[in-house]
Amino acid sequence: MKFGPAPLDSAEDAILAHAVRCGGRIFKKGQILGAAEIAVMAQFGVASVTVARLEEGDVAENDAAMRLAEGLRGQGVIAAPADTGRVNLLAAHDGLAIIGAAPVDALNRITEDVTVATLPNLAPVSAGQVIATVKIIPFAVPESSLSAAVDAAIAAHLDVYPYRPLAACLIQTVNDGLKPSVIEKTSRVTADRLTRLGGRVGGETRCAHDSVALAGAIETALVASPDLLLIIGASAIVDRRDVIPQAIEAAGGRIDRLGMPVDPGNLILLGEVRGTPVLGLPGCARSPARNGLDWVLERLAAGIPADAGDVARMGVGGLLIGRQEEKDYL
Repeated sequence: MKFGPAPLDSAEDAILAHAVRCGGRIFKKGQILGAAEIAVMAQFGVASVTVARLEEGDVAENDAAMRLAEGLRGQGVIAAPADTGRVNLLAAHDGLAIIGAAPVDALNRITEDVTVATLPNLAPVSAGQVIATVKIIPFAVPESSLSAAVDAAIAAHLDVYPYRPLAACLIQTVNDGLKPSVIEKTSRVTADRLTRLGGRVGGETRCAHDSVALAGAIETALVASPDLLLIIGASAIVDRRDVIPQAIEAAGGRIDRLGMPVDPGNLILLGEVRGTPVLGLPGCARSPARNGLDWVLERLAAGIPADAGDVARMGVGGLLIGRQEEKDYL
């Protein structure tokens, strides 16, 4: 591509590189200059303009951006029309954006002419939300560079996994110290959480905060074959020998992990009872504010595993709330 200043009378059919104002009219960057535009500029005394001209083997910015976007576009992703060398990729439906950092980084290293910016991996998205944007920096890209970038884009394809309509059973353990208003709020908040993910609370049970009573409640809940079992205790789970873990094991289940490196949400439990995933909920699950439970539920709803190893890798980015600085240590 040729780029630089040119006399106005030789700029026809070139791409205007910088906007030019002539009275009340603005000729925008990227506009193709025709005889009419040049005539107006001449009337206002414009002698030269900075322009770009494509050469053989160059691909215009919009065409290049669309080819790159089509390479990136995976399942559940649609591409908006190209404009000024940019194409936005949008979620076709609600779900989780699946974005590999390493492949996108590799794509962005191929040439400075091509850039791709994305949301973080596993970001929850709504239908129509932008999950990535492709921007071509110059007005054209050599075919050789673009071809390499498109190959990298195909390897880095972006997906949006849709949420599945999970039916969960909620069990709340109660004691004399737990206010009825808190119990009712927990029911509403939990139902709202699942509704946002296309799921529902298929049934709710309440029992004493006792491992024997809870084991019986788990047995009863499993009769309905829920997709997911959610248990929140009158007090938080602080040890594998606590009430909720003991009840899960007594009902024939297992504990995969207690605790997660996400705050709020540290005191979550992941397990399984006779093939049904079970979550022991942290106290923050009573609040609608985003916490570690949302990270786990979103993955399960999108059909993405959330095992002990997955949870252990959630620490970077897992600080979801700001804490007041410990100024005494400064």
